[in-house]
Amino acid sequence: MDSVLSPLELASGTAPEGPVAIARPHRVAAAAQWFRSHFPGEVFYAVKANPALWVLDTLWANGIKNFDVASETEAALVAGRFPGAQIAFMHPVKSRRAIARAFHDFGVKTFALDSEDELEKVLQETGAARDLSLMVRLAVSSDGAAYPLTRKFGIAPEEAPDLLRRARSASEEMLGVSFHVGSQCMRPESFRDAMEMVNQAIVKAGVVADIVDIGGGFPAIYPGMNPPPMIDYITTIKSAFEQMFVTQNAKLWAEPGRALVAEAGSTVARVELRKGEALYLNDGAFGTLFDATHLNWSFPAKLLRPEPSRAKNAPFRLYGPTCDSMDAAAGPFMLPADVREGDLIEIGSLGAYGTTMSTRFNGFGDAVTIESKDAPWPSMYGQVIAPVTAMPKRKRAPKKPKQA
Repeated sequence: MDSVLSPLELASGTAPEGPVAIARPHRVAAAAQWFRSHFPGEVFYAVKANPALWVLDTLWANGIKNFDVASETEAALVAGRFPGAQIAFMHPVKSRRAIARAFHDFGVKTFALDSEDELEKVLQETGAARDLSLMVRLAVSSDGAAYPLTRKFGIAPEEAPDLLRRARSASEEMLGVSFHVGSQCMRPESFRDAMEMVNQAIVKAGVVADIVDIGGGFPAIYPGMNPPPMIDYITTIKSAFEQMFVTQNAKLWAEPGRALVAEAGSTVARVELRKGEALYLNDGAFGTLFDATHLNWSFPAKLLRPEPSRAKNAPFRLYGPTCDSMDAAAGPFMLPADVREGDLIEIGSLGAYGTTMSTRFNGFGDAVTIESKDAPWPSMYGQVIAPVTAMPKRKRAPKKPKQA
């Protein structure tokens, strides 16, 4: 990863043909330190949000030693890079090979499930190991989330007691419950409501739960989406956990993904053509702008020029470089009205699900990654200042001998 002081240096005309991904490790560090200081439990990073090595290394260096993986590939990545890391395989539906390799090759002992059949797969592929931590995922409401996650995974709370009892009897280690309130949750109360529902299922099952995993859903700041302060989420979760039946026995886990990395990434794209309020870029839906197109989210954007534009901002929509008409983001993206072909635009807060979602459709999608030490976008963690590296002192040239 090349290093520069600011994305503005890209405006000098040295940008490559494709988009440039901006990495800001200091913002990952700030988010990691905040969660470790404020969350009253164990923090597992959701690797799917951004598995880039600079992200993983920064988290590890800042005390995040637990990882939530959703595939065999992610498990292999974490296990190979961080011996001794605690890995939880939290995808509720896994292939038999993925289960077996995670357990036998990568030392994974924690597995999520939401059905009797999945439980049987886990037990069979691990040789009925008795030291497993089995996490039963419950379906909860996604009210308040910008991206609901209710349709695909999770057992209904009224059906959960039987599965909880079966999982409890299958493991001599730990039984856990997990849920997900939906991505980009804008209501701290959603966690409390879900925890109350989960608590009722545990009580009805008559089992002892050792882990309550509240999943992810912690938000980031985007245009038109200004969440409550992050501390409000932590305060609500802590209060709800203390009121649960399992409080005296259970550990509290969380799986933040977006919240740890969203602020740490952005994309610099070039304008290839302008048609009125439409800008055609060298990046789009099949590159780093997946959320902007498929979820129709707005992201912060700014024009990069050596001399700032004096034109007023105007709303623009963006089109990517592929031949697919789906490659479009409605926005609106607010940019100076005089934006033109050849301009560079930085689209911010793409650290989560940006480069991670990139494909190679139509031969596009390759991005060069550079590091920047600036902090141009709003933060959920207060003012974030990049670490300052002392410049080496220049050696003085030897004095010339005086002329005789």
